[in-house]
Amino acid sequence: MANDKQFPMTAAGKQKLEDELDYLKTVKRKEVVERIKVARSFGDLSENSEYDSAKEDQAFVEGRISTLESMIRNAVIINEEEAGNDVVRLGKTVTFMEIPDGEEEAYTIVGSAEADPLEGRISNDSPIAKSMLGRTVGDRVKVLTPGGEMEVKIVSIN
Repeated sequence: MANDKQFPMTAAGKQKLEDELDYLKTVKRKEVVERIKVARSFGDLSENSEYDSAKEDQAFVEGRISTLESMIRNAVIINEEEAGNDVVRLGKTVTFMEIPDGEEEAYTIVGSAEADPLEGRISNDSPIAKSMLGRTVGDRVKVLTPGGEMEVKIVSIN
């Protein structure tokens, strides 16, 4: 499949996906199969909510397994040490401040597969990351967000 989407991620992000895949295949899949067996023993499947629920869970688990396998197969590992700390790139932590009087915020720019804003990791597809990629310390950057336009100043890159 030459047209599969590539998933940029850190080595740690790929390991996290591999760990989740292993858990789904070795633990969760078996739990769901057991739930289906138990639900079947209740009799008539046409009015068996436990069976329906277990089958829905099975579909979700199998779908997630398929997604994770694709993401891992098409992973492009970000070299976090690449090109120093002078330019905003994937894998870099960027500290910035909203102009004119915002507080400093810091986020690590990662691929969409490992983005978690609550953990300080934003996707390279997010408006703020797209606006900052390729920029340097001291640059003022206009960011178009769903809530409107804002301007930020890049304070540091690590």
